Amino acid sequence: MPTVFEDFLNSDFLPRTGSTAPAVNVKESETEYTMEVAAPGIKKEYCRVGINDEGNLTVAIENKVEHKNEDKHHHYLRREFSYTNYEQSYTLPDDVERDKISAKVENGILTVTMPRLQKEEKKCAKAIEVC
Repeated sequence: MPTVFEDFLNSDFLPRTGSTAPAVNVKESETEYTMEVAAPGIKKEYCRVGINDEGNLTVAIENKVEHKNEDKHHHYLRREFSYTNYEQSYTLPDDVERDKISAKVENGILTVTMPRLQKEEKKCAKAIEVC
């Protein structure tokens, strides 16, 4: 059965060609969902992950880069600015334990781990002896 993530990510809503949006992978297992967001060179201080007022997962990445080249002989200063900002909201499946969502940045990937609610054990029919 497709998940909310699959429906969203497999659509043509966010075409990747020429887009500044990072690539996103979403994995599903029996115990959790894992979202991997490509964030090369991004420090954890520039990433924000949370749940908004509508109950959706929000992922925001901001990167400000300033290159300075200074020529001391001519008192010349050249600056090149680069600024990227990405923010996206994702509808969470109903079986996510929202209080246990965690995130980390490692090796250029922002990983958001969303544990799934444990399914209740199936109720089995049982005969009770009458004494």
